[in-house]
Amino acid sequence: MPRARKPASPFWYFNSSPEVIRLVALMYVRFPLSLRNLEDLLFERGIDICHETVRLWWNRFGPMSAGEVRRQRVSRMRGFRHWRWHLDEMYVKLNGEMVDLPSVWRTPMIGFAESGGV
Repeated sequence: MPRARKPASPFWYFNSSPEVIRLVALMYVRFPLSLRNLEDLLFERGIDICHETVRLWWNRFGPMSAGEVRRQRVSRMRGFRHWRWHLDEMYVKLNGEMVDLPSVWRTPMIGFAESGGV
């Protein structure tokens, strides 16, 4: 009887540990660092990789780690009684072109309308 195959790990091709790869991908997303800055930061911590390796790992594992973060965030939010989704970005059509409406414009500003700002 043939054995059921376990799904292959997405990290099997790389010589580095999965923990290091996940750390690099999450650091690149979390902090506003360039690839070379992240390379230098990791070198100071004893991880010697090239900035192109960081780019390759982000391209391959970034969407996967973003999906994990999204799933964890939703599962934590569902623990609250009155949770609901909210609109994070707003686009407005101006002169026939879709433009992102900055969050500053959406917040209620006391006295802004009275000062002639609108």
